[in-house]
Amino acid sequence: MNKKLSLKERLDNFYGISKNGSSFKVEIIAGIATFLAMSYILIVNPNSMLWGGTSDPRWASLFIATALGAIIGTLLMSLLAKMPFAQASGMGLNATVGTIVGGAVGFSFTLGNALLLVLISGIIFLALTIVPCGKSKTTGKLISLREKIFEGIPESVRKAITVGIGLFIAYIGLQNAHIIVSDEYVISGFVDLTNKVNWEVGGVARTAVVGLFSFICIGILSHYKVKGAVIIGIFLATLLALPLQVTSFDFILEKVPGVTWKFWENFSTFFSMDPENGGVFFACFTEGFSFPEGSLATCIMLVITFCMIDMFDTMGTVVGCATNAGLIDEQGKPHNYNKIMYADSIATILGAGVGTSTVTTFVESGAGIAAGGKTGFTSLVTACLFFLSIFLLPLFAFIPSAACSGALMYVGVLMMANVKDIDFKNLTKAIPSFLTIIMMLLSYSITKGIGLGMIAYVFVNSVVYLVDLVRYHLSKNKEELAKPKYEVSVVALVVAGLFLVYFLVPVKF
Repeated sequence: MNKKLSLKERLDNFYGISKNGSSFKVEIIAGIATFLAMSYILIVNPNSMLWGGTSDPRWASLFIATALGAIIGTLLMSLLAKMPFAQASGMGLNATVGTIVGGAVGFSFTLGNALLLVLISGIIFLALTIVPCGKSKTTGKLISLREKIFEGIPESVRKAITVGIGLFIAYIGLQNAHIIVSDEYVISGFVDLTNKVNWEVGGVARTAVVGLFSFICIGILSHYKVKGAVIIGIFLATLLALPLQVTSFDFILEKVPGVTWKFWENFSTFFSMDPENGGVFFACFTEGFSFPEGSLATCIMLVITFCMIDMFDTMGTVVGCATNAGLIDEQGKPHNYNKIMYADSIATILGAGVGTSTVTTFVESGAGIAAGGKTGFTSLVTACLFFLSIFLLPLFAFIPSAACSGALMYVGVLMMANVKDIDFKNLTKAIPSFLTIIMMLLSYSITKGIGLGMIAYVFVNSVVYLVDLVRYHLSKNKEELAKPKYEVSVVALVVAGLFLVYFLVPVKF
């Protein structure tokens, strides 16, 4: 007679927690770390999508939509892909929605118009994931078009993506804590700690101290292999933030505009399906089909832009974080890669339905992985916390972004270790790798980093091949020279071509 398994045993079997050398305690801590690192999106996303900020009647509805999008995407990542990645409305993509709603393309789209374009791009993502495109060279099984694109990314660029993602995550943390700020003479610089104004209440010097303290605490605790080092570091930094007035009990006491315990009022508005009342649920259907005259070409380019950014942002994030967690196969492909892409595309479609911009995999997932997360149970915990955040917004708003920034900087330290795997002695690999890393960081875009790396790879390797081919044919003694081999795949050529369109063709027509 078979023994009836307990809930804990069934969860362990489903997620493979013990099999992956993890534990429930570690996975829970990792899920909390991921949530704390990315919870800022709950406030930032509505502000990015709307020009009026908290004064806009749709702000509270978009807060709920953001939380629901994160819950849907992260649950899909947990239950379908079983990976420790979290999803939410992507930064950059939400700003794009905000600019077209604000009229930056020459005419104003409604929020419903923008969400309908996001939904269409999600359907295209899903089609790319479903449509088969040949067979895998290693397994012989049918693979999707998105898997084919992944395989077409050269190994040197894939390795560089991991390092670039690490630096990108760290850079986000440095900026969130205001350790790196805009400078009078250069684009960015270190916060001026000698300026008395920066030490006043609300000054950037105070947040910088909290961020650096968080980072150092996490690093020291991790050195001594303290369980939950990331969470403890964030907690200690939050305690420091109180006397420095970087955070305040005013969040909990409802004294901060837009932060309230009255979630029931926000739900009523959200589900009203009335734009005049601030409703955004199903806005893509109720107000999305009436586009401005002469916007067709712009709409097409916007959909392509959404597709390109989400596809390569997700791919870059997943490759980087999975590599750091050791969740990749012999070819460097993340485990359950196709299911990850399913989760990504479905989340974008459903997210647009509930009223938020493109849902994508967050680089802040690296904070949970740094805390030891290895399975989908990590993302299940993160999804549950996003659900709680709808009802406990003031409590989560109490934890300052600067305290969480230390975790992001620590992720950068861990992921930098992968730089040793890049062959910098071979310039045909070193140049694309370098551009991928440096552009991902300085352009503040995973997609642009991958794009410039791919274009450089194709260009450099094509020129080298042509020169070597000419040398080979002009050589009198061909036995001394090996016939050159063209290293660029057809997929790499197509991807590089798409990126040229992305970089050179304007969105506005």
